[in-house]
Amino acid sequence: MKKGTTLLLKLALLVIAIPVAIICLYAMPLLAVEAFDHMNGENVLPFIMLGIVAVAILSAFPYYNALYQSYTLLKLIEKKEAFSGASVLALKKIKKSAFLVSLLFTIGLPFIFMVAQWDDAPGLVLIGMVIVGASIVVGVFAAVLEALLQEAITYKTENELTI
Repeated sequence: MKKGTTLLLKLALLVIAIPVAIICLYAMPLLAVEAFDHMNGENVLPFIMLGIVAVAILSAFPYYNALYQSYTLLKLIEKKEAFSGASVLALKKIKKSAFLVSLLFTIGLPFIFMVAQWDDAPGLVLIGMVIVGASIVVGVFAAVLEALLQEAITYKTENELTI
């Protein structure tokens, strides 16, 4: 694969990493401070908002792990080592990270639903569901690629042994 193609994909990884960094480093702490400012004895909404903040920040860790593993996979492709155990390992880690993000947001969906009902914003629930669905799709796709790559490595090894 040409170096320009992998460079474009590396830049794409950077571009999709920036919004999550902004959300986790700026928007979520701002939301947490706002929730604490509106705390009073009978209002449970700040605790719900803190639950959403916690889910969003915790899910950033597996998200960035998946991005790093994608970067590692691109470097292996550049070195012409795409059909190696390291590639299978990277895909396995991407799969686990994607399913973990999906699990965390599935846990957070009731919190998101409560805030959406309070604020009368059904689009908020849709955003949470899209994140869960997209994470599941990425996880399944990584699992399929992992199985295909493992099979290709097996065929490659058998072919090298017969020649």
